[in-house]
Amino acid sequence: MSEFRHVEDLSVNSTQSDLQGSKREHWIKRNSYYYRILVNFLRYNIPANQSILEIGCGTGYVLNQLQPSLGVGIDTTAELIRYGQQKYPKLDLRTADAKELDLNGLVFDFILISDTIGYFDDVQQVFKQLHSVCHADTRIIITYRNQLWTPLLSAAEAIGLKMPEHRQNWLDRGDIENLLDVTGFDVVREGRKFLMPRYIPLLSGLLNKYIANLPLFNRLGLCTFIVARSMQANKSVDLPSVSVIVPARNEKGNIETIVQRLPAMGSHTELIFVEGNSTDDTWSEIQRVTAEYTPEYDIKCVQQEGKGKGDAVRKGFGMATGDILMILDADMTVPPEDLPKFYEAIANGKGEYINGTRLVYPMEKEAMRTLNLIGNKFFSIAFSWLLNQRIKDTLCGTKVLTRANYQRLSANRAYFGDFDPFGDFDLIFGSAKLNLKFVEIPIRYRARTYGETNISRFKHGWLLLKMTFFALNKIKFI
Repeated sequence: MSEFRHVEDLSVNSTQSDLQGSKREHWIKRNSYYYRILVNFLRYNIPANQSILEIGCGTGYVLNQLQPSLGVGIDTTAELIRYGQQKYPKLDLRTADAKELDLNGLVFDFILISDTIGYFDDVQQVFKQLHSVCHADTRIIITYRNQLWTPLLSAAEAIGLKMPEHRQNWLDRGDIENLLDVTGFDVVREGRKFLMPRYIPLLSGLLNKYIANLPLFNRLGLCTFIVARSMQANKSVDLPSVSVIVPARNEKGNIETIVQRLPAMGSHTELIFVEGNSTDDTWSEIQRVTAEYTPEYDIKCVQQEGKGKGDAVRKGFGMATGDILMILDADMTVPPEDLPKFYEAIANGKGEYINGTRLVYPMEKEAMRTLNLIGNKFFSIAFSWLLNQRIKDTLCGTKVLTRANYQRLSANRAYFGDFDPFGDFDLIFGSAKLNLKFVEIPIRYRARTYGETNISRFKHGWLLLKMTFFALNKIKFI
């Protein structure tokens, strides 16, 4: 990385660099608790060994804490950069202006703008420059202070509890989101963190981990964050192929109809049936249909060794060869003809995790029982708050994401563990952890024409509630 470093301006006294850098590190140490909880939050969003660009890196302290595989930091203060180059030699720190990014064609997995956006003299121009260092999956993470804290922070600065700083831009969340939208970025999620930037035993942990994440209290959070993605980054112009996975248990009467009604999508459509411990003749019917229709359609079939829909979905995803992975329940309560809507949303980049919602259009009689409907609406509210993204119907069986993102999700599955027999929450939580953009597609939910539901309202409802509380400590209370 040395070939990218700026040649030092010998006219600047190295003693001055040491002094400026030491002052910055001194204030970081004095506010070590705040930086510790900030870094912990950033680590949740940015796994180790990723390529990271930090705009306004200072000495590179935060960037170094994130353990990047490639860590590039830029700042306009040459003294801080020189100090950081000496202290963090593994980082590539440069004196540069973010309004004129020239990084020799480098692109990054993450771009971090932490507590520095208030100093930019042209925020819009900085955002425009970021596209040149983004790929399709790059995430931009912006943190900045809540303006409600300005009087308190000014008082802390006056009595020497906070590092002195120049006057900052008056930017609120709406201003930043507007500028992101104007410059071609899409906000994935946003929120606020931290009520206590100083360490007080027991109290600080209680306030920052729990209270600060609750509704109403969250409005007072010191640190506002926004996660965004570039809508101009290079995306494939080729039509992606599709794999449709159909978990099937006791669905003999629907198998042939699924094949007949499944529309062709993209450059190629692959259909994979995964049969799971049926007590009727579902497996023999799948084999018959596969043999009969294979000359005309690309159909594969397999029996799962484990139990549950989640295990069946993983089995099917593991066999899939398509660029896009879709789940279609074999009960056909979601019509196969609706799948092209999901395809268009993900192929056009409108979303990265596409979820069906049954709670928009009127349902056919008996399609969903009253208790199931109430439960779905409860989980809709709970999960929209939990994930900081809108999700209306957590339990709709039709879910779509790219195979590349599923592989990333699968590689990080250990963070949540193997806890979900349904597979819905494994995909929802995993996609949220990757900061994928959620989009919902309304579908018309049909009544069953064959068989009975495999869901037990009370047993499985209690399990879903337990998983929701489990996710709180993995996603929200961090």
